[in-house]
Amino acid sequence: MHIIETILSLLVTLGILVTIHEYGHFWVARRCGVRVLRFSVGFGKPLWSRFDRHGTEFAVAAIPLGGYVKMLDEREGPVPADQLHLAFNRQTPIKRIAIASAGPIANFLFAIFAYWILSVVGFTTVAPVVGTVKPQSLAAQAGLQNGDEITYIDGQTTPSWRQVSIALLERAGEHGTLTLETSRDGQTAHHKVALNGWSLTGGEPDPIALFGIQPWQPDIAPVIGEVLKGQAAASAGLMAGDRVLSVDGHKIDNWAGFVGWIKKSAGQTLDVVVSRSGRDVTLRMTPREFTATDGKKIGHIGAAPKTVKWPEKYLRKTRYNPLTAIPNAVAQTWDDTHVTLVAIGKMLTGMLSIHNISGPITIARVAEASVSSGFEDFIGFLAYVSISLGVLNLLPVPVLDGGHILYYGIEAIRGKPLSESAQEVGMRIGIALIFTLMVIALYNDLMRL
Repeated sequence: MHIIETILSLLVTLGILVTIHEYGHFWVARRCGVRVLRFSVGFGKPLWSRFDRHGTEFAVAAIPLGGYVKMLDEREGPVPADQLHLAFNRQTPIKRIAIASAGPIANFLFAIFAYWILSVVGFTTVAPVVGTVKPQSLAAQAGLQNGDEITYIDGQTTPSWRQVSIALLERAGEHGTLTLETSRDGQTAHHKVALNGWSLTGGEPDPIALFGIQPWQPDIAPVIGEVLKGQAAASAGLMAGDRVLSVDGHKIDNWAGFVGWIKKSAGQTLDVVVSRSGRDVTLRMTPREFTATDGKKIGHIGAAPKTVKWPEKYLRKTRYNPLTAIPNAVAQTWDDTHVTLVAIGKMLTGMLSIHNISGPITIARVAEASVSSGFEDFIGFLAYVSISLGVLNLLPVPVLDGGHILYYGIEAIRGKPLSESAQEVGMRIGIALIFTLMVIALYNDLMRL
């Protein structure tokens, strides 16, 4: 059932974002005088289709991993003489650039709309309060302490851990001084630390953890909230609602303690005592070996804790009126766009690990989690993925919208298009790059499983 929910969440997410992206192309193409033959959500054989009064076929196809807008084009088949003026390839470079860029622009506009909705309805974030500080880390050098709430980094406000992560990501690989401002019991403190080329090349590219901070979180009791089918926990008979009492005779007080034992016990059989319906039950459990993205071997059983409620003092509720929500939504969209571009740039220069790249499996899992968490999380997730889709499609890589825009821009400057051979070479390079990216993303997804 969990797998079905995950797949459905992915299909809903991709369906919404692909439809928005392709509608951008479709809407501008129509207004540029281009005849649209088909608007398809998905690839392959249509499962459903209908024609409008303009002769455009709207279809939902069998492979729901994308979509396309097919336009009248002499390069794809013969075009009647009386319809040549409606062909895409007969349009000016400026019109073709407008059509190619309309898809990504639609993604950005949708993100602004989604963030506007969240701003009006109101959204809740977790205050960036430090839990623990790793010794000898940059956080320790800066003088951060348990209980400090990070309010500013380099002059940027940080009302949530998301803003803290973005601010740290922007300084990755740089030299110079990082400044922070913290608050504790109403008292403000200022901190400085020299970066000296601090990078994010570790296995898990988490700026907060690599900076040396463990965020504060409520003490999580060792109570099982979910058990995944087919994993070690399910095989051992662990059930939702079980409270872990001990592992190999060692008392377990919280979830972190239980996880610590599981991680260091890959392949080892453990005696796990749990409390179930008022009685103690002993289970024989062998954590399966799992290779983390940093190459370390750790134990994994496929169980999650029961969710806990955060204290109100650690939550920040934000709400805007419909007018002030507009600039806030635009600012949030720009922040997401900026951090995506920064991340891409730092990956290209080796300052950010390529393990940060995610594929359809990770998107599906996060989509399912956001759907389960409620409206606020799902809308925020849609906005972020929509921005990522828009940014990636604008990259100047042949086969992507950005590659087409590059070609049309060169044609506008030269007064004539690039040669067929040059475009073919570019397409081959683009396909190779996209294929490599897909392989990396899928590998990362599988490792995260």
